[in-house]
Amino acid sequence: MSDTTFNEIDETETPTSYSSSTPAAATNRKAITAPGAGTGRRKEAVARVRLVPGTGRWVVNGKTLDGYFPNKVHQQLVSEPFRTVGAENTYDVFARINGGGVSGQAGALRLGVARSLNEIDTEANRPALKKAGFLKRDARVIERKKYGLKKARKRSQYSKR
Repeated sequence: MSDTTFNEIDETETPTSYSSSTPAAATNRKAITAPGAGTGRRKEAVARVRLVPGTGRWVVNGKTLDGYFPNKVHQQLVSEPFRTVGAENTYDVFARINGGGVSGQAGALRLGVARSLNEIDTEANRPALKKAGFLKRDARVIERKKYGLKKARKRSQYSKR
């Protein structure tokens, strides 16, 4: 018989907590700071984004970020990919946005920034961006108006008499 019984098994190998998330890729190298570009779309808005190594300056259609998006929620939404990968104030952002409304343009700009960060350093940035859901295009668009209806689904009121 063996000297070890079931009660004497070393319990140092059992994990203390469980997680369903996958860990980010462990890289022991310095983050790449190279130029990159990406296109983002949301609703009817299209954003063409260029990232250049710099100091964190934003130029959106010739204006600053707070000049183009005065709403703090939109400013925060747009800069989330940088916070996710830990690259705040390391890139200058040059973006051209057209079409759609303010909210759609902010979503398009966020997707464009995330795609350009992914293009710059796929190995380091992609796991964090993908887990946060920044690389997925939000495909929800306005439903078209149908013939004979007032809007996409609104009908005229039914009259019994």
